[in-house]
Amino acid sequence: MTDKMQNSNPPHPSLFKATFAIVKKDLSAELRSFELVSAMLVFSLLVIIIFNFALELDVKVRQSVTAGVLWTTFAFAGTLGLNRSMSAEKDRGCMDGLLLAPVDRSAIYFGKAISNLAFMLLVEVIVLPIYSVLYNVNLFRWDLIGIILLGSIGYVAVGTLLSAMSVQTRTREVLLPILLFPVAIPVLLAAVKASNGILAGADFAEILTPLNILIVYDVVFIAVAFMVFDFVVEE
Repeated sequence: MTDKMQNSNPPHPSLFKATFAIVKKDLSAELRSFELVSAMLVFSLLVIIIFNFALELDVKVRQSVTAGVLWTTFAFAGTLGLNRSMSAEKDRGCMDGLLLAPVDRSAIYFGKAISNLAFMLLVEVIVLPIYSVLYNVNLFRWDLIGIILLGSIGYVAVGTLLSAMSVQTRTREVLLPILLFPVAIPVLLAAVKASNGILAGADFAEILTPLNILIVYDVVFIAVAFMVFDFVVEE
């Protein structure tokens, strides 16, 4: 009798299927409303336009500050997206439904992280050509795009974990940047240094150290988030 009852229980979906379902849900919801990406995009465009008017400098100086301006834009826009993504889940009651679903909690993390990364990359794809035109800098380089991808993965990996933690509080809009920026300093500094080196035409050996920091940061925080996410979402 016990064996029959156990066999009658529906099998839990695999980690991959559950993650894919969450990503599909987030992308479908965003395609209908376009609320999150539009807010991130408007914020990013405002930042680079303000910097464009504030930095009335020659071409060489503009090229030297490009990496800092870009990552400042990506970091603040990414924080806005991370905050809104988790807040929407909490306000609509979707987070409770996800936590009650018979899936591994890590699938929730990976699903939200992949969705947040997709939104952030979409904004970056739109921002890069606009920035190139305004600042007269060629940003369409595969090595630079690789650095942007690695930096975005690290930022989203730690940001998704901390946003899941801060969304449980009343001051979530203020708490997330306070928690995120100190932890994300290594990935941001490494991304800025590597991007600046690429734009300045430095040798590969000169950007090897920040590149290694980016890779190690991504691997470490994805692993940490995988292990502790279950405890973070417990109320």
